[in-house]
Amino acid sequence: MAKASKKPVRRRAAPKLAKAGRGELLTLIDFVRYAVSRFNEAKLAFAHGTTDPIAEAAFLVCEALHLHPDQFESFAHARVTAAEGRALLDLIHRRVTTRKPAAYLVNKIYMRGLPFYVDERVIVPRSFIGELLDSHFGGDGEAGSLIDAPTAVERVLDLCTGSGCLAILAAHHFPNATIDAVDISKGALEVAARNVSEHGLEERITLHRGDLFAPLGAVKYDLIITNPPYVDAEGMAALPPECRAEPKLAFDGGADGLDIVRRILRDAPDHLTPDGGLICEIGRGRELVDEAFPELPLLWLDTEDSEGEVFWIAAADLG
Repeated sequence: MAKASKKPVRRRAAPKLAKAGRGELLTLIDFVRYAVSRFNEAKLAFAHGTTDPIAEAAFLVCEALHLHPDQFESFAHARVTAAEGRALLDLIHRRVTTRKPAAYLVNKIYMRGLPFYVDERVIVPRSFIGELLDSHFGGDGEAGSLIDAPTAVERVLDLCTGSGCLAILAAHHFPNATIDAVDISKGALEVAARNVSEHGLEERITLHRGDLFAPLGAVKYDLIITNPPYVDAEGMAALPPECRAEPKLAFDGGADGLDIVRRILRDAPDHLTPDGGLICEIGRGRELVDEAFPELPLLWLDTEDSEGEVFWIAAADLG
């Protein structure tokens, strides 16, 4: 039988960036403008801590220059050195040509103003739950609060912890709580351990490797927080290159996106105190969740940038 001839595989050429001449870009704002133009030209995706090219460019410029994002306006018109300029251009080039999330390029992301280390072993944190801890768990009679007082929360569980950011935010918000954080990924837990150590919370946060509730025994919690994998098969096939650089395990929620969510809702009652509750992020799957669990009185929570992507349910309503 004649062998079929093999056609050479053509690799997509990396996009070429317009070159900036020496002395053309002088200030921080100059480099931000240049980066935004290049990002728009390359049609990058933004969903990893920044939601638009301007915010991403400012984030990268600040990180390269060792500035906190809040300091950008103070130095926007300050000039950069020649060495700093070369470093900035290299960072912008890598963001465009690799399509990696900006957080991986600088190994850092901020949530609620706190810095966290990240790399390719974990999904880049961008959960809405951090904001909801502030807006709906204040207690002390605050309107919309889902608990009586943060100081009364003694045990918190963070399922699918990834980089550990939500566990760390919970430790800050609930000062008297001990926190268990679970992930199935060894690499993710290594990143989480680094973050827990850098935030000085080793005595309050315990990391567990395992499948959801499996490593926890019969422990019960006042609060379970989780941002599990919830992308369905169609969504997985359509992920942009930036998301494909992240661990598939952190996205894949099965055919309809609810494989992990179903298991969490099934087993959570065995791990909640009578007055406890579960807060779970589900992305844009609200309609599907409501159809799958019509018997559950889920309370859908909104944030500044989301509507109905996170639900709360009290232990008493889970049965």
